[in-house]
Amino acid sequence: MSATPITAAMIKELRERSGIGMGLCKKALEDANGDIELAITNLRKSGAASAVKKEGRITNEGIIGVAQNDKAVALVEVNAETDFVAKNERFKEFVQAIAEEIAKTAPASLDAFLQQKYSKEPSLTIDEYRATIIQSIGENIQVKRFKVIPKKADTSVGVYSHLGGKMVTVVEIEGSNQFQKIAEDIAMHVAAAAPEYVNLEQVPADVVEREKEIARSQVKGKPDNIVEKIIESKLNSFYDSVCLARQKYIRNDALKIEDLVKQSGQGLRLASFERWSVSQ
Repeated sequence: MSATPITAAMIKELRERSGIGMGLCKKALEDANGDIELAITNLRKSGAASAVKKEGRITNEGIIGVAQNDKAVALVEVNAETDFVAKNERFKEFVQAIAEEIAKTAPASLDAFLQQKYSKEPSLTIDEYRATIIQSIGENIQVKRFKVIPKKADTSVGVYSHLGGKMVTVVEIEGSNQFQKIAEDIAMHVAAAAPEYVNLEQVPADVVEREKEIARSQVKGKPDNIVEKIIESKLNSFYDSVCLARQKYIRNDALKIEDLVKQSGQGLRLASFERWSVSQ
């Protein structure tokens, strides 16, 4: 008996009836030779339908996964319903596996990533792999976001994971690829000090104006020359607080981060940082 052609309309109908992802619907229909009722029965037997029932549950817990190779560093946030599952070894293995996939394949978007094949089990898409973990663990699991940071030949990258992956920071130092340890030390500082910008040049003009207005409101009635000096002082304090380069190093408050970088090697420059927290 020849196989029944699988049409987009059939896939759409099965998706609407089962709640299963498009890729899994297509595979289920192919396995059932186009018989939608049989495909639904098979999905229920496999447990995939029960996984879909969990999709609507709120996921506020989870961890940030990180993986790197010679070409890139990848960050990914994966959420679960409870902190208990976020500490589960199977869940952690899943997060690490997809972080490695992201670092290796540098997908264009989250949707594209979820639909691509899982390299360790090509019969599954990443989303189908996720469904198997939902079935195994019994909670809704969602891949919330990811970012790929390409590695450059003249850049040192430091990664720091805090509280079992509840927070992950990444720091890039341009000028040499031989200063990973310094980049890691600064990544730890970023976790503790929570900077908002790398340096003064990155602070948006509207943010600067807002801080000036706040400062002016606090010094009304004083002479103009004194007002300007006070505003400048308050702005500098603000920059020292929010700019990574100007923050005091948590391990040695006699040093600013920019000074730490300069004394570490000639021509080094802070390039960027990431600070990710779960459900940020």
